[in-house]
Amino acid sequence: MADPRFFAKAGPFTLAELASRCGADLASGVDPETCVVDVAALDAAGPEHLSFLDNKKYVEAFSRSRAGACLVHRDMARWAPPGMALLFCSDAYRAYAQIATAFYPPEAVVPGIAAGAAIDPTAVVDGRVRVEPGAVIGAGAAIGPGCLIGPNAVIGPGVVLGEDCVIGANASLSHCILGNRVRIYPGARIGQDGFGFAMGPAGHLKVPQLGRVLIHDDVEIGANTTIDRGAGPDTVIGAGCKIDNLVQIGHNVQLGRGCVIVAQVGISGSTRLDDFVAVGGQAGITGHLRIGAGARIAAQSGVMRDVEAGGTVGGSPAVPMKEWLKQAAVLGQLARKKGR
Repeated sequence: MADPRFFAKAGPFTLAELASRCGADLASGVDPETCVVDVAALDAAGPEHLSFLDNKKYVEAFSRSRAGACLVHRDMARWAPPGMALLFCSDAYRAYAQIATAFYPPEAVVPGIAAGAAIDPTAVVDGRVRVEPGAVIGAGAAIGPGCLIGPNAVIGPGVVLGEDCVIGANASLSHCILGNRVRIYPGARIGQDGFGFAMGPAGHLKVPQLGRVLIHDDVEIGANTTIDRGAGPDTVIGAGCKIDNLVQIGHNVQLGRGCVIVAQVGISGSTRLDDFVAVGGQAGITGHLRIGAGARIAAQSGVMRDVEAGGTVGGSPAVPMKEWLKQAAVLGQLARKKGR
């Protein structure tokens, strides 16, 4: 259960209300007016809680759980303990996300400008914005309604934020334009110089980075992630992308809609990821590549060639997943033979 010092809880809710929120069906015999007061994990829940099961590895915990109600696929219902109210759904984890959000809705932004904030007189800041102590908003910046600018965050000159954006503490934004409902976590650096040099024996001459970072609606960018602005073309982050902590995205990179980039990934300049690409943690992608829509890149992969739409690759250099698994199996066999 969530610590009340950090999370404000709503509710209670009836099972009928919760089922309606997530599109679940109540099992036969379940009283729709039964109330639950919170969500909890299977092994921590009590009769007043709702939990969920989305992985067969947790069937044993499900069968022993004391949860009063549970989100579950119909195929797993046979393992439910007696008396548990079941809410049937096709995707229990997604349904849980919707219900947990009902119990713990995002905090509303309370408008106001802290005394310690520094806002340039030429910046346009909507009256429904909150600016925390130490934040800086530069000349000509535009901040849309409902935005929250965290402590010591820096919004550089000319930066534009749409509606309901959240900029975390100590984040810095320059040379960028954000859509609506963008969330940037603490310490992120958006719009810094791309790493571009004309190299030669007389010295490495810096190439001016004259592009921007364009971030579309509903994007999340994790703590201490860095996204360089374009060298001329823009760096683009498509709508609905979710980028984890400690990711590096180089200049001119373009992400399509709904891409998921896990922690410590590096994407080199001018590479394009089409819609709904998923990249596992610590993968590296070299520059000027095209990663097709729906492709999946395994953790710690080194991608040096284009990946076709829908493909799954792994290893370094990355190859199709089946080939990588065969390589790993053969290498293991050779090692065992040598050991004998």
